[in-house]
Amino acid sequence: MRSCVRSSRALSPVLIPRLLSDASCWGARRSLSCSPRRLTAAAEGNSAPLPSQARVVICGGGIVGTSVAYHLAKLGWTEVVLLEQGRLGAGTTRLCAGIVSVAKPIFIESKMADYSNTLYERLEEETGVKTGYVRTGSLCLAQNQDRFISLKRLASRLKVLGINCSVIKPKEVAKLHPLVNIHDLVGALHLPGDAVVSPPDVCHALAVAAASHGVQIHERTSVNHVLVEKGHVTGVETDRGPIECEYFVNCAGQWAYELGQVSEVKVSVPLHGCEHFYLLTKALEPPLQPSTPVLMDMDGRIYVRAWQGGILSGGFEKNPKPIFTEGRNQLEIQNMQEDWDHFEPMLSALLRRMPSLDSCEIHQLVNCPESFTPDMRCLMGETTGVHGYFVLAGMNSSGLSFAGGAGRYLAEWMTFGYPTDHIWPLDITRFGNLQSSRTFLRHRVMEVMPLLYELKVPRWDFQTGRQLRTSPLYDRLDTQGARWMEKHGFERAKYFVPAGKDLLALDQSKTFYKPDWFDIVGAEVKCCKEAVCVIDMSSFTKFELSSTGDQALELLQHLCANDLDVPVGHIVHTGMLNERGGYENDCSVVRISKNSFFIISPTDQQVRCWAWIKKHMPSDPQLHLEDVSWKYTALNLIGPRAMDVLSELSYVSMTPEHFPSLFCKEMSVGYANGIRVMSMTHTGEPGFMLYIPIEYALHVYNEVMSVGQKYGIRNAGYYALRSLRIEKFFAFWGQDLDTFTTPLECGREFRVKFDKDTDFIGRAALLKQRQEGDHDAELDLWPWWGEPIYRNGELAGVTTSSAYSYTLERHVCLGFVSPPPGAPPIITPDFINRGDYEVDIAGQRYPAKAKLYPFSSLFTQQRRRKDDMELSNFQGNRELSPHQF
Repeated sequence: MRSCVRSSRALSPVLIPRLLSDASCWGARRSLSCSPRRLTAAAEGNSAPLPSQARVVICGGGIVGTSVAYHLAKLGWTEVVLLEQGRLGAGTTRLCAGIVSVAKPIFIESKMADYSNTLYERLEEETGVKTGYVRTGSLCLAQNQDRFISLKRLASRLKVLGINCSVIKPKEVAKLHPLVNIHDLVGALHLPGDAVVSPPDVCHALAVAAASHGVQIHERTSVNHVLVEKGHVTGVETDRGPIECEYFVNCAGQWAYELGQVSEVKVSVPLHGCEHFYLLTKALEPPLQPSTPVLMDMDGRIYVRAWQGGILSGGFEKNPKPIFTEGRNQLEIQNMQEDWDHFEPMLSALLRRMPSLDSCEIHQLVNCPESFTPDMRCLMGETTGVHGYFVLAGMNSSGLSFAGGAGRYLAEWMTFGYPTDHIWPLDITRFGNLQSSRTFLRHRVMEVMPLLYELKVPRWDFQTGRQLRTSPLYDRLDTQGARWMEKHGFERAKYFVPAGKDLLALDQSKTFYKPDWFDIVGAEVKCCKEAVCVIDMSSFTKFELSSTGDQALELLQHLCANDLDVPVGHIVHTGMLNERGGYENDCSVVRISKNSFFIISPTDQQVRCWAWIKKHMPSDPQLHLEDVSWKYTALNLIGPRAMDVLSELSYVSMTPEHFPSLFCKEMSVGYANGIRVMSMTHTGEPGFMLYIPIEYALHVYNEVMSVGQKYGIRNAGYYALRSLRIEKFFAFWGQDLDTFTTPLECGREFRVKFDKDTDFIGRAALLKQRQEGDHDAELDLWPWWGEPIYRNGELAGVTTSSAYSYTLERHVCLGFVSPPPGAPPIITPDFINRGDYEVDIAGQRYPAKAKLYPFSSLFTQQRRRKDDMELSNFQGNRELSPHQF
């Protein structure tokens, strides 16, 4: 790497002395934008007294906090108080680069950014405050084919949202941006709707609009303590006195983690700060026009925008510098120390992309803190431990792009009890206390910050913070070739590399095409279908609900759409629905005894499912809920020979006649007693789940593998499980199902018992939907997720997940389609059969076939209980299969 100071080739002689001078002599620094203006007397220092009570208190006067206040006011909230420990917009907002872009990796983030863009454009007219809004558009550059494919995939997803974008050639880039060197480019994505603004002025405009609707804003006021009584927010203690309130919103940015720790019940807000650098130049000759497109050269790890005739350029380096690990009570974030050596790689990348800048003059190197989360997605929503305590923080250097949309969603959540879109990828309950370690956060954000611009192919995994939660079998499986991925901090095997394979080459394989593990997973799937495989599924969430009387059953009957009043030992697949009929949780429930139930949920539902049950659980000392996830190791024995293995180990017949489908028995396996054996596999294939007390895990596993040798047993991983479950249309919550998906829309009406004695949550909404006509479920095509589905040339939906079916020898995807605008909202088999389907993969459409077949045919190898024989009349499964690939 060339040195910006030592090499005369890197920078011109004009620039070198300026760099040396600037790096050593700058004392007073100029900020990127002007200080925010004052609003009212309440915002002038401490001149106005604090109210003694309010409905909601918002802590944090940056662009995020003012957006929440603005949207609450728009929704009619009164008695809203916004507190800022320093001055409005004087934290990260003041130093933000001012770019608003919809180029985000997931749908909900692009939606938020698109809404923010629209909001900021109209704010000036609404408030009379100039926001510096300029619709510049942006250019996302690709230096290689893999990056170009990722941009094409992004373009396909943005078009689903109605966002204007186009994939262009390098020559078109040169026409749009006068300074760009295009010689190493293979293409770009043009987003003409992207914009730049003055962040402090946008913050000021939001505050002005909020204040005009009655929001009280108080600067120089710190929150010292959040008061909680019986699990509910009751008020806050500030350095200027207490305020009683029903709701509290933590928008404290860098200090959100520390603020979460000072409530009477500690709240986990997993984020950590890193230094973020960007460069400002003086005006170029000729000056760069304000309308010049923003440049995002992710392969070079830099972004560039026009700024006062010059440029502003920053980036996301490979070796970020975490800060404030020990915490710091800093009122306002001042410009921290510049570090030219640290910035040099990004400066070199800038000069490679814009060689004409080698003679420009430096104005300032800005170093400001940004907060990052463990998975690069912001934190939003109500916390699990304290009712009325909401969080909106951790913007991962996209606070300006997200603030408008995120503030709107949070305000809707507080008003209606839920946001108007599926925000699970951002829901703070996706994390638990296990992600709150400062050491974990420090190490993880050092990986997260570079990943923002890293090329991420499907199925990539974080490398830091690993081996936090492991099965007792981890070391044993690792020595047998397990390749690992992480889910909610738990290590799970993806697949097992056979002896003799090049492990290093396999681990480093990254592609959007057929992956190198294809044949390995294919062999595991084949074994699941023809012999027997073992999958360690210990990461699944496991709860036990018990009571002295019928309280446990009554609660589950109220929460679950299916009927839980079944004989002891029976297993019920059911959804826990919200008032709209959408899935809050998807689980399997086993009746262990008359008044005891074993609840199994997806791994990342551990916090969310617990919170949902506790929210509706009456205060009854005779009713007890326990998280027993750590008590049991779960082994999934899949395949037709699974019954032979278990029969030999238990001396009990495991045939369907003696052990019917969806049944549970406590049995001895080998020398171990008390093993909960369940006739289900979460895949539709024959087999059994074994829930083993952890002290017996290694013994049972060894016995299973030893006896299973004669039946061709082998280990398998979650990639094989994914392929099996998708080809059988086993949709998973969080991937295929969400809070807006109802059982009637995904082929699961047979799991809804409308006629049971208890009125369950969501029943009225489902009855209304069934009467008006429901949307039948659809399944889609290759390759990973998020590809648009076209019917008769018109956009009809989007895929949600995909896997290669080794049985069908083609890709199978899950997804949903909708009728065209103006058509009846009922999707019939005729509508499906008469359509010509295509799936758009990175800009190219591939023919797909919609195939109808009876849902009950998926279970021909298993005997179903009488309750579930309704399946034979159901033809709701739809499958889209590719003609090409």
